[in-house]
Amino acid sequence: MPRTGSRLSKSTSYATLFAVLLLSGCATWQADPRPVVRDDPVDVAVIDSTPLDGVTVTPLSRQPWDFELPGVAIVLTNSQPAYADVAVELAQRLENYEVYDLGDESSPPVRVLRRVNDSNSDIVVAIGLRAAQSSVAMSQKPVIFSQVFNHQDHDLLTDTSRGIAAIAPLDAQLAAWKKIDPTIVRVGVIIGEGHEELIEEALQAAEKHEIELRVQVTQSDQETLYFFRRMIRDIDGFWLFPDNRVLSARVLQEMLSDANQQQVPVTVPSNAMLELGATMSITTVAADIARTIVKVIREIKAGNLDSLPSITQLSEIRVETNGAIQVVER
Repeated sequence: MPRTGSRLSKSTSYATLFAVLLLSGCATWQADPRPVVRDDPVDVAVIDSTPLDGVTVTPLSRQPWDFELPGVAIVLTNSQPAYADVAVELAQRLENYEVYDLGDESSPPVRVLRRVNDSNSDIVVAIGLRAAQSSVAMSQKPVIFSQVFNHQDHDLLTDTSRGIAAIAPLDAQLAAWKKIDPTIVRVGVIIGEGHEELIEEALQAAEKHEIELRVQVTQSDQETLYFFRRMIRDIDGFWLFPDNRVLSARVLQEMLSDANQQQVPVTVPSNAMLELGATMSITTVAADIARTIVKVIREIKAGNLDSLPSITQLSEIRVETNGAIQVVER
């Protein structure tokens, strides 16, 4: 059943320590349960959770809006924190909304979307891959999807749907990395096919921050491990993107182990991975995602759907380290 008003809470139980959430759909990775042996204890420290100067954000508003926000149906893939936290923040910014959880096995997606179509909502916000797939396929209303990395594999962009970026702004990520470690010069990236625009954006950001970006496109997790072991000796850092098509828990753990042996820092998109041996996490901010969704909602309400970008970029990042690197203040 849908939950309305303020009934959505942050009481959702969080994933276990070794749950690795990568926003490439609705997949939650469980790492090998064997403990990771570390010489030093993990000491997570928040370095920066505010927007960085120089971040380019897609402009949305062109003139003040003079209307109330429309009714919104918030469709969750499930109630895990990566999705529920965004819904909580979004609910705080809306006056008329209903929340539908596809993780409720008592009600299949078809039945849920029928209720959404019959509701008084004007726009659907789908959070997570399963919610996005179901909403885009069955909703009779405009859809805004978020928390989906490989959207191109699922034909989620249509005449009536738009997306929110699944990862933190790339320029801001490299700016934060450079601030913490000014010596970083050569950075490796391995990613699956279909992300040409993302790669181009990353290359531009790298050039801006005087970083040589070495990019390899792969088709499987084993190929990812092969290329990683080839490039590891020639890079100062590795930038992990959440592409679960070419990563697996086993390969990820081997990559982090190899990186630690070679003393190569690894920046990851989930702070849960700090416990697995990653050096630094740069993640999105739930409140920023919610604010961005509201901006897109306003544009759609104003009749500007056709002028919206396919994917609207975010503007904030959260940076945490495991205490193994020194923080450098500018």
